[in-house]
Amino acid sequence: MSGGSDAARVRRMFGGVARRYDLLNHLLSANLDRAWRRAAARALPPGPLPRVLDLCGGTGDLTIAIARGRDASRVVCCDFAHPMLLAARAKLGRRGLGGRCPVLEGDALRLPFRDETFDAVSVAFGVRNLADLGGGLREMHRVLRPGGALVVLEFSAPPASVLSRLYRFYLLWLLPRLGDAVSREPGAYGYLARSIAAFPGPDGLAARIREAGFPGCSWRRRSGGIVAIHTALKARAAGAAGPSERGAGSRPGGR
Repeated sequence: MSGGSDAARVRRMFGGVARRYDLLNHLLSANLDRAWRRAAARALPPGPLPRVLDLCGGTGDLTIAIARGRDASRVVCCDFAHPMLLAARAKLGRRGLGGRCPVLEGDALRLPFRDETFDAVSVAFGVRNLADLGGGLREMHRVLRPGGALVVLEFSAPPASVLSRLYRFYLLWLLPRLGDAVSREPGAYGYLARSIAAFPGPDGLAARIREAGFPGCSWRRRSGGIVAIHTALKARAAGAAGPSERGAGSRPGGR
């Protein structure tokens, strides 16, 4: 993530909360974050995916979910916050996944990979923090091979009015206070709440993904719309065989 002083501030913030990050993810989501990541891992297309990039991989939870479901995949956990990656490396090692799930410190806006390196790219709760959303999505497109898959798990806003009001109260009032108190990092979870509230909705993010070069993008809400999972395929090379992308456009259904 580039962007000068703002990027440096966000990097320090995530580094500061790394030690309690998993605890807070489970606590503040009522443990739903585990199911959300499993759903994102399942959203990857069937068939072999030899090389997967889990970008903004944090402490490695989505990397683990993907690797556990795909014994033949090598999943690279990439993040720009070094303390997060230290936690990810230890966690992957404890689960016997360190051999095929390397960790790498890298900037999402300047990925240290050649063009068309990966069969899939996943991002969980990371695109919202990019200083340049379009630039980050274009980098994801660049490192995907033709026909490769993108899966983005990100917070959203529930469409139902009652749930939406309750969620907004929790997001803007309770979550920052609970998060800052437990993390002992003043302001960190206030930033989280503001970034979620200001981020485009599922339709808006799908449009940005298409603008980055993907010919279509589909998405599904989960947990009443608290999160959405976007999926897209990079266009295949001209004349290449293979199924066309399914569900271009929005699919607001799902749980």
